[in-house]
Order: sequence, then C-alpha cells, then structure tokens
Amino acid sequence: MRIPMRRIVGTLLAIGVAVPLAAAPVVLISIDGLRPVDVLDAQHRGLKLPNLQSFLTQGAYAESVRGVLPTLTYPSHATLLTGVSPGKHGIGGNLIFDPHDENEQRWDWYATDIKVPTLWDEAHAAGLRTASINWPVSVGAEVDWNLPQIWGSGAADTRKLVAAMATPGLLPVLEKQLGTYADGADESIAADRTRTRFAIALMESRKPDFMTTYLASLDREQHVSGPDTPASRVVLEQIDTLVGDLIKASRRVHPDCVIAVVSDHGFVPVQHDVNLYIPFIQAGLVTVKDGAVADWQAMPWNDRGSAAIVLRDPANVAVRKKVTTMLAGLQKDPAYGIDRVDDKAEVIRQGGAAQAEWFVLFKQGYEMGLKLDAPMPSPSPFRGMHGYDPAWPQMRATFLIEGKGIKAGRDLGQIDMRDIAPTIAYVLGVKLPQAEGKSLLP
Repeated sequence: MRIPMRRIVGTLLAIGVAVPLAAAPVVLISIDGLRPVDVLDAQHRGLKLPNLQSFLTQGAYAESVRGVLPTLTYPSHATLLTGVSPGKHGIGGNLIFDPHDENEQRWDWYATDIKVPTLWDEAHAAGLRTASINWPVSVGAEVDWNLPQIWGSGAADTRKLVAAMATPGLLPVLEKQLGTYADGADESIAADRTRTRFAIALMESRKPDFMTTYLASLDREQHVSGPDTPASRVVLEQIDTLVGDLIKASRRVHPDCVIAVVSDHGFVPVQHDVNLYIPFIQAGLVTVKDGAVADWQAMPWNDRGSAAIVLRDPANVAVRKKVTTMLAGLQKDPAYGIDRVDDKAEVIRQGGAAQAEWFVLFKQGYEMGLKLDAPMPSPSPFRGMHGYDPAWPQMRATFLIEGKGIKAGRDLGQIDMRDIAPTIAYVLGVKLPQAEGKSLLP
C-alpha cells in the first residue's frame, strides 16, 4: 500500500525530523509560441501587454532563450521541467517515432516517456503539493492534482479521455463548480480562458506549492495566420489578461509566491511543404503498400521545420552510406529547401533525439509535410511554423520571473532553456541533480 507523501511529511514533522520545504511556492505559466521580442518591444509594436511587461520592471527577464533541437512544443516542455536536452529526457518530437503509423500520429503525451526526474517528481518527493493544467507530456505524471493534455477522436470522446487520465474525481468536482472543461484538442482563446478559470479554482481550492499551466491559443493563431499578424496580436493581448488573472489568484493564495512565464519556441512565416518521404521511397529505403509504410530501412521523423533521420539498423554500413549520399544530393536541390544536414556527432552535441542519425534543417519558408503521397513541393496549409534551427534568433523563447527573492529589473541576458528548470528548483528549494543547465539565481 502506498502511503501519501503528505502523511509521511506530517509524521516526520510531528516527531521533529526536518523535511525540505519550499523556499517559495511557484506558479509556472507557459505561453506556447511567445517570442521574447513581443514582450520586450511591446510598446514599439503597439501591443498592450501590461501584465507581461510588468515582469521587466518588477522581476527578472531573459533577452532570449535558446531552445532545444527540435524547437517544438513537447521536447521543449520536457526540457523546461527537467533541465536536460531531448537526447537525455527522451521526448524527441511532438509525435512519437512511429514509421508504420500504428498509433495514428500519436503525440508523446505520457510522462512515463520522460527518462529523468522532473520538477513535479522532485517537488512531490520533497512533500510539496503539486498541480498542473494542460501541460504537455503530463499524462500519468507524479502530480497531486492533474488535468493533463491529451485528446481523442472527437469532442465527447476527448472529454471522457481527459477525465479518465486526470487525478481521479478531480474533473467532475471542478466542472460542477465551473461548467464544462475545454476539449483536449481545442487551442482557441476561449479554451485558454476556460483552462485559466479551472487553474484559478484549482489553485484556490488546493493551494499547491508548485503549479504548471499551459496556454496554447497564441501558437494556434500564429500557425493559422502567421507570426505578428493582427489576429495573433489580438490573441496575445487577451492572453496577457489571463496572465494577469493568474497572477492575482496566485498572490491571493500565496502572497510570497514566485511566478514564472515561459515559452517553448519562436515562429517564422512558412509557404512550402516538402515531401521528404519521396526520396526515401525512390531509393528503396521506405516501402509503401496501399498508401502506408510496409517496411523501412531509413525514415524521416517529422519535426516540421526540421526532420530527424532514423536508421532501423544503425550498424548497417551500406544503408548508412546510401542515406549519406542521398542527403548530400538533396541539399543541392532547391525544391527541398534544406539549409543544412547535421551528422550524428552534431546531433549529440546539440542534444537532439537519441534515435536520430542525422538532422535535416529546413530554410525559412519550408517545412516537412505529413503525407507520404503529397506533391513535391506543395503549398503549406500553415502561415507560421517552428521546429527550425534553435540557433536562429526567430526561434528564441521567453523567460520572465518575479516574486519573493527576485531582484527587480534584472536582465538575465541570453540564456539556455536548460537553465530554467534548475532555476525553478532553486526557488522551490528542491534539487534537480541531473540538470545540464544551471540556476540563474540568486
């Protein structure tokens, strides 16, 4: 029988044994796709972001955050909670690598796929109360009150799925008070408003020491209309209001709390879809039957602005040589829009997915499409995309932090995304020994 951590902590306190306690409670808010320039230059851009901009004078901020390879939501959010790169934490893309598509393009939802301890784990082990709303890669996480991000085949199915994957009994209690929760795949601003209301109710009723909350609508709008468009600006200003609501609620619950705002990546405009499957099929490296992959020796793993190339048998010298020659030829074909191809040594250096033998990085304006039989090239269905080279300034992410112990107006300069988790760990008063980054505090 498992004994709840809070009962253990209470017993230890009762007999006079010291236990780790939070130096300060933390509320961690992720705004998918928030570019640092949008906050730092908000007034110059005509954006009204009073709540986000308040961090610049009342707390500390990064001029930019260099992200991970690839610059996608799920690998980035795993890094934000672990302080390590995808090659170490195991979340190599938004989608799992699934050459035969047996899981119908399943996203990497499950926290059990994260191979190292997270901030949730360390906080929970220290006896701190934890909560999470819609955080990527959170299904089955060691979180006291968890409404994870997951979706199914339809609205009714998704609501049942979220309820089943959430902390038992949590969603019905909150829905009785607040009405219907947002569908898992709904990334509209309306869904973000709903999730914010649920986050505030969860915060006020359970009073967690560490809470993670994820807002998706800016990312959605930038995919639909592009970055820095009028529509994207409207959504960002509405998100700023939600951030203000979360800040006020956090202060009501924990007057001494620390609030951090993060993002996962930037955005660039996109125009062209690249069918990177075609050359692999033509070279006999991928066999297609009845419109599906029947067999494969080497396969692209789609990361939109980039693609990992995986070998079924990394020891097969002949296949490796064939892929090497093919990729060199593709770089010379302007239709494929390839900026460069990183080899295994460079993938390891950048912390990319452990399965990747190469990483194909596309030029701005190009992305990898999803369909095996799509024309090459074809127009992109999106107007904005990410997943590109983390060295690009346009791919940089955001970090803002304010509250107890945070020096006002502090410019942290350009930081690494792997520094954020150890910084949060420092504030919480917990250890994150595997982190590749460092704390930016005190």
